[in-house]
Amino acid sequence: MKTTSRWMTRLIAVCLSFAGFVHSAQATLVTTEQVAASEGVTGAAEQRAHVYEMLTRADVAAALQERGVDMEQAKARVAALTDAEVAHVAHTLDTAPAGASDVIGTIVFIFLLLLITDILGFTKIFPFTRSIR
Repeated sequence: MKTTSRWMTRLIAVCLSFAGFVHSAQATLVTTEQVAASEGVTGAAEQRAHVYEMLTRADVAAALQERGVDMEQAKARVAALTDAEVAHVAHTLDTAPAGASDVIGTIVFIFLLLLITDILGFTKIFPFTRSIR
């Protein structure tokens, strides 16, 4: 009994000493715009401005002129797009690969992979390699 009361006393003393470290939670209202901004979701006006910004780049303007597209006509067409269409165009502009496709990189990777497996002795594809096995 005495051991139990000592043990309980120590437990209560520890609990009371750590009671001051408990922090209370603070909560405030968060608007939808704040959540959207924190998640990187942009509005239609910002996406339309992004598309206009892309159109005014010198290389894009030169490429459009090279293809016979008038800049003012392109801006008018962007202005006529719906919000969903502008969102799709902006997403395409952000995710489109810059430059050519990566076919050559894939071919080089496969060649190197087969060359290494030939050298290690797992395959025998290239006659000019000598296996280490």
